[in-house]
Amino acid sequence: MASPLPHYDLCVIGSGSGNSLLDGRFASMKVALVDKGINGAFGGTCLNVGCIPTKMFVRPADLATAHVDAARVDVALAPGKPDWPAIRDRIFGRIDAIAQSGKDWRIENEHITLLEGEARFTGEKTLGVAGGKITADRFVIASGSRPRPFSVEIPEGVTVHTSDTVMRLEKLPRSMVIVGGGFIAAEFAHVFSAYGTRVTIINRSNTLLRREDEDIARRFTKLLSRRMAVRLNQHLVRLEPDEDGQILVITSDSSGIEYEYAAEVVLNATGRIPNGDTMNLSAAGVEMDEEGLVVVDEFQRTTAEGIFAIGDVCSPAQLKHVANHETRVVQHNLLHPDDLIRSNHNAIPHAVFTHPQIASVGATEQELREAGRTYVSAIQDYGSVAYGWAMEDRDSFCKVLADPVTGQLLGAHIIGEQAPVLIQPLIQAMSFGLGVQDMARGQYWIHPALTEVVENALLALTLDEGGE
Repeated sequence: MASPLPHYDLCVIGSGSGNSLLDGRFASMKVALVDKGINGAFGGTCLNVGCIPTKMFVRPADLATAHVDAARVDVALAPGKPDWPAIRDRIFGRIDAIAQSGKDWRIENEHITLLEGEARFTGEKTLGVAGGKITADRFVIASGSRPRPFSVEIPEGVTVHTSDTVMRLEKLPRSMVIVGGGFIAAEFAHVFSAYGTRVTIINRSNTLLRREDEDIARRFTKLLSRRMAVRLNQHLVRLEPDEDGQILVITSDSSGIEYEYAAEVVLNATGRIPNGDTMNLSAAGVEMDEEGLVVVDEFQRTTAEGIFAIGDVCSPAQLKHVANHETRVVQHNLLHPDDLIRSNHNAIPHAVFTHPQIASVGATEQELREAGRTYVSAIQDYGSVAYGWAMEDRDSFCKVLADPVTGQLLGAHIIGEQAPVLIQPLIQAMSFGLGVQDMARGQYWIHPALTEVVENALLALTLDEGGE
């Protein structure tokens, strides 16, 4: 008779938000933590290849370009000279140590068994991993996402980098072609351009950050085009090695005209896709949607009894703060199965740490227009308030959208310095139902702080008579 499979009270797949889920309240359970690692590292996307290291590269990039903003206020600063190896090693010297200590800590937990390897379901509540199989009463799928592959073949002798690998380059490239126009492309374009790399962006659509509010996307595209070559309405056709050891990126426009761009490094920044398709989920009765996302309900339950999912594998937002929220929901629902709580996916904000910074919450104007929703909008320039004068900022603005009858915010979008900080009171207003007039006049706004641009944007909204 075959030996019974190792059995656990709970199995968590993924060491990012999945690892965060396993706090002291689960100490009485026998837990399996399954992790294949990212580039061999423990701790998930955010720690190893996402939010944290990218922003640690952005900060030096901001300082390296400070001379541009300084010139506006009659201060002559020399352009920054980033030390790529020193920056890279300082960042990953910290991150790699954190990842390793996190792994060591889990290994030391007596009630947790760390199983390293790819996870694939082989049946109902049965998982194949590390050359064997396990079973568990309950599972949490937190397996994250991976870079979207190019749609063209990568020929022999050509290396294409992604956000998973480009931050560990041995040396700073003299030239780089970035394919894509979203968050990843915008942030790395800023970083490498600020460090001295000659950057070219190739984007399929007619604007960068096309999912942002249309005014934000147009302004950002205009501003970034001042710093580097931005090629719009072109799609990737093929890649070729050239005689000088560089890579030729061949693109085509809507008329079929081809273009060639040569660079030392090519970065695929076309987005990330969920990892659910790698796990044979159908064997466990877990369904995915057309986008490859694991289907979950408001309690983060999948279509299979006893199996939950959190983070990028099931969330179209692909944001760490969303994964953190879903983690708290699943923690509660695992510990209190008779008193489930729901996830709240309203007013999810996001930020792009490029230059200038961008932050957004709620609907864009084009989404409201396409939905036939009645709304009013207002745009307030940074340069219209006292601190904006001090900055001599002629490019940045805050845009707000509201229901003209109820006075409730429908969306808010900011491009400019400290946008992710400035937008927080607008997120709070949307989350707690605070109307724009109450928000604008029901509190003090520090003068002459930059937050006055938010205050004045709210005051500029024209509400219907008899509304709020």
